[in-house]
Amino acid sequence: MRGAARAALPDAYLRVRGAGMAKPVDTPVDLGAREYVRDVGFPGAFPYTRGIHPTMYRGRLWTMRQYAGFGTADESNRRYRYLLAHGVTGLSVAFDLPTQIGYDSDHALAAGEVGRAGVAIDSIEDMAQLFDGIPLDRVSTSMTINATAIILLALSVAVAKRQGVRPRAISGTVQNDILKEYAARGTYIYPPRASLRIVTDVFEYCEAELPNWNTISISGYHMREAGATAVQELAFTFANAIAYVEAARARGLNVDALGQRLSFFFACHNDFLEEIAKFRAARRLWARLMRERFNVTSARAQQLRFHTQTAGSTLTAQQPDNNIVRVTIQALAAALGGTQSLHCNARDEALALPTEESARIALRTQQIIAHESGIANTVDPVAGAYTIERRTDEIERQACAIIERIDRLGGTLAAIESGLVSREIQESAYATQQAVERGETVVVGLNRFRTAETMRLEVLAIDSEIERKQIERVRAVRAGRDQAACRTVLERVAAAARDESNLVPPIIAAVEARATLGEIADTLRSVFGEYQQQVLD
Repeated sequence: MRGAARAALPDAYLRVRGAGMAKPVDTPVDLGAREYVRDVGFPGAFPYTRGIHPTMYRGRLWTMRQYAGFGTADESNRRYRYLLAHGVTGLSVAFDLPTQIGYDSDHALAAGEVGRAGVAIDSIEDMAQLFDGIPLDRVSTSMTINATAIILLALSVAVAKRQGVRPRAISGTVQNDILKEYAARGTYIYPPRASLRIVTDVFEYCEAELPNWNTISISGYHMREAGATAVQELAFTFANAIAYVEAARARGLNVDALGQRLSFFFACHNDFLEEIAKFRAARRLWARLMRERFNVTSARAQQLRFHTQTAGSTLTAQQPDNNIVRVTIQALAAALGGTQSLHCNARDEALALPTEESARIALRTQQIIAHESGIANTVDPVAGAYTIERRTDEIERQACAIIERIDRLGGTLAAIESGLVSREIQESAYATQQAVERGETVVVGLNRFRTAETMRLEVLAIDSEIERKQIERVRAVRAGRDQAACRTVLERVAAAARDESNLVPPIIAAVEARATLGEIADTLRSVFGEYQQQVLD
């Protein structure tokens, strides 16, 4: 068949291929030697190229999450109730920068940032308000938090207990993916090896106490937003995942059990076919890594479960309504790629946090794709398309090559500490920006098809009074607690950090004693120190 197909190729096609140009058409020749069952297979069967469930969206649609959080816990709670009332099926919490890097709202370094990029959480009182009226045993909660993830997990457990909910009944995800912070996003606190120990403590605790909780969401999203290519996004994400699995195995955790609790988080950009192929390649590559590298036998542990967010870095402040179209293309690619949950960015996010109207349009985008497009009626409808299958193969092959290079360097920690990962992402980001500035990459409304008139769009304004109110709130918490009890539990946190016992139980005790997030983070700083990233030449 392949020989016949090659003989039948038109001369013009062969000339284009020979000139090294982008191929105008793909044929069976481009797929090379392959076996259907081994390389593509059936939905719900190894290597899961076509999806992790036999019926995919015919059985259950993806979870429609909307990433939200701003200002105070009370304001964010109102937005969550609004989203739930309009059909959101899972919450995704955004935290402000001080919360992410372990400072209370009254810390000098928090000035001007309180409640700006997400919700400010200083204590158990804030967390209780954030989820007021939201039953944690019935609503799945995903939290985008890393350096302080162990503290936010402890707060979730403590608030569930306040609600009368058994912690074992709560479900959700804590991102807890600290390694990518050193390469791309920058919200780290402690040195990489101490941070990896904290991540592993969360694994160990959740395995014993929180059976329905995903212990980590290993994120390629932020590396892609920083400039990584689609191939780098997969390769660096899976290199980090390998480091987490190896650390867990060294702790004595069962990798077959751990693998069932791992989830991933990817971006979806504008190259429609590349993004679909990327998700299919990701499933196949992860299944093979788990089976061949870690000898995992559990089917569920071999399955890649991932959340997708449309790409914030592709949005433009110019002609912001164009972003609705970009997000629709990206969301459709994520669904055709087989995502388990999806967040659509709002049209105004290049300008500010989204308004309620923009958040509703973003949610309706998902709902229209799910219920009106017809793509959910067929499992993996793009399978067998020559271009999709070729791109799937190429992305997997190229990602494997990067992972092998990281292995030769001594693994992810060595690659991070040498600056290799951040350097390669920076180089890709520079090349991408240069292509836009030269006009080789067209961005509608930015470097082509511009208009003289300015589009006016109402944006969300954060009240400047929020910071003052939040400072008063955290100081009131400190003033109204049992100070001796609080000091005692913080000393227990420090002792656990030093003797390498699991940190989660003493941190739960600390938040229940109304110790603040910043106090707990400072306690860990006193033991682990703070990480200073290398400045690359």
